[in-house]
Amino acid sequence: MKPGPPPEEFALKETSPAIAAGAGVVGDKLTSTYDLVEQMQYLYVRVVKAKDLPSKDATGGCDPYVEVRLGNYRGTTRHFEKNTKPEWNQVFAFAKERIQASIVEIVVKDKDAIKDDFIGRVIFDLNEVPKRVPPDSPLAPQWYMLEDRKGDKAKGELMLAAWMGTQADEAFSEAWHSDAASVSGDAVAKIRSKVYLSPKLWYLRVNVIEAQDLVPNDKTRFPECYVKVMLGNQAFRTKICPPKTLNPMWNEDLLFVAAEPFEEPLVLTVEDRIGPGKDDTLGGCVIPLNSVQRRFDHKPVNSRWYNLEKHVIVDGEKKETKFASRIHLRICLEGGYHVLDESTHYSSDLRPTAKQLWKPSIGILELGILSAHGLMPMKTKDGRGTTDAYCVAKYGQKWVRTRTIIDSFHPKWNEQYTWEVFDPCTVITIGVFDNCHLHGNSAMRDSRIGKVRVRLSTLEADRVYTHSYPLIVLHPSGVKKMGEVQLAVRFSCSSWFNMLHMYSQPLLPKMHYVHPLSVTQVDSLRHQATQIVSMRLSRAEPPLRKEIVEYMLDVDSHMWSMRRSKANFFRIMNVLSIWHYRWRPRHPPHMDTRLSHADIAHPDELDEEFDSFPTSRGNDIIRMRYDRLRSIAGRIQTVVGDLATQGERFQSLLSWRDPRASALFVTFCLVAAIVLYITPFKVVALFFGIYILRHPRFRQRLPSVPINFFRRLPARTDSML
Repeated sequence: MKPGPPPEEFALKETSPAIAAGAGVVGDKLTSTYDLVEQMQYLYVRVVKAKDLPSKDATGGCDPYVEVRLGNYRGTTRHFEKNTKPEWNQVFAFAKERIQASIVEIVVKDKDAIKDDFIGRVIFDLNEVPKRVPPDSPLAPQWYMLEDRKGDKAKGELMLAAWMGTQADEAFSEAWHSDAASVSGDAVAKIRSKVYLSPKLWYLRVNVIEAQDLVPNDKTRFPECYVKVMLGNQAFRTKICPPKTLNPMWNEDLLFVAAEPFEEPLVLTVEDRIGPGKDDTLGGCVIPLNSVQRRFDHKPVNSRWYNLEKHVIVDGEKKETKFASRIHLRICLEGGYHVLDESTHYSSDLRPTAKQLWKPSIGILELGILSAHGLMPMKTKDGRGTTDAYCVAKYGQKWVRTRTIIDSFHPKWNEQYTWEVFDPCTVITIGVFDNCHLHGNSAMRDSRIGKVRVRLSTLEADRVYTHSYPLIVLHPSGVKKMGEVQLAVRFSCSSWFNMLHMYSQPLLPKMHYVHPLSVTQVDSLRHQATQIVSMRLSRAEPPLRKEIVEYMLDVDSHMWSMRRSKANFFRIMNVLSIWHYRWRPRHPPHMDTRLSHADIAHPDELDEEFDSFPTSRGNDIIRMRYDRLRSIAGRIQTVVGDLATQGERFQSLLSWRDPRASALFVTFCLVAAIVLYITPFKVVALFFGIYILRHPRFRQRLPSVPINFFRRLPARTDSML
């Protein structure tokens, strides 16, 4: 049965948060550069350093630290051993809505094994604390004399600053927050908001041409040679050269993904196949990638001969290397391609790797991550369910991560981020996760709460979209709503001419059409790129973990699923019902459970979708056949999805889903109607025939303007789970 409208539980809801978008007000409001979120007031205390502290230990030393007290909240700095002039430079932030005291007390203590000694304190009346509004410069810290408990002067001075500010303050991201008072030690760094950058990815093309004068270990036979090439965890090999000879020729292309900065060299070895599973190394070479030529277009690259060397082993140890042969290679780093690490149907970046080939910016994307509501308990702590939620947003090379809100089913982040936009036909992805690494268990994986995709071309320029998006996750037991996330999105266009011109340009860089990659190569390279990005981001501090990156990039979207195939079939059927063009959608697209057939999937279909790959069902023969079926069906599923995408792109013209593209199409239709009205049909047919039958010299390998325009139209792919 054809699916009906989505249930209210999974619907998109328009909201009216208390934001000052476009108001540009200062004072008690956020500035216009931070106007897509609700204002949150904080008391900031920056503890800089101390001097002339007294010695409290029996040994005459002092191990000082500072404790900031505000009502029931306590924040402490790290302590220094045997230091009377410590420097902390730490910031503490207390949410104003939770303040239940009229004074803030900054106490200097001496750490002791039994009981910490009191050294002195500084007290501020909250009514006297000044307000600071960016872009004002930071408040200058001052020296304050320490007082004892009676208010008399004590020995030592403390440099600090205290002010009232908002989340737009520069100190916000690095501050200790009062709502995370239960987190201590190294875990504090894991809850802060951060910005990450994906590594710059290149395609590395290795053309293995030939080798000369190989020296086999077995002089009684000619070697059966192939070349093995490795770059980090990536390894590929050529076919075995058919004629058994000492001068083999291969002329094969091997493609790798390399990330800047280049940390690993290219390792190449020539192998001799002696028998099944037994190979002998005839020689090898190591090529650093910094010395490899970079190519930005389709111009040929010069080939080069490399010396092959072989290790001499004496008594089980490598003693020296000797010249073994030469190998002829053509190697280049190709910057004219876009290195795919996500689906092109909802990619956030379509630019080539080489910055020299980038087009001018067309605008700015601003995202306000406000809050979440009704989150589900994701783990158990002290016998009760709890959730420590944070958001991750990905657009282009820039990833952002909000701070983690501890133990809350209704977290409020109110953080705003900005991206430069180079192509309107791109998608931003926002995911919500539960932080499972606050208590020292590094083996746990952060849990998925849900994600949202927003296509920029469906947004009107300079309009603020405020909606509550359902967070939907598909489990083996069925689809489940995990809560809602409230976002504010604004796309500001800086150049209408450049943006409209983009609709006539190819979706991908020119090299994808001049030297296209095969489907198998694209799948392999996308997998390599995803693994490299996840590995590099997991090495940041705090790490953006592998499970987060893979979920945001939809690494398993190509796997076979009966549910997805049925959903794609009904997408095609829905495209045929084009009489619904009169109703233009008023909201941005969102995760649609009914469109994805997630809410009516059969339990057996879900069991198959969540089955491991290779399958764990049945014996070895069934496993082999089942995996083969899933692999083939996955390709069929992709083709069916592409067919549905093309139909939805045409349908989007009539529904004005992309208002700019539809306006261009209507204008073209109007001009075409006028031209056809005043031009005889025979003349039109003549020019059309001449254009179709034109000489190949006048044809281009790049797609035509109408095809480029059509490929940039939005489809409902970004609404699929």
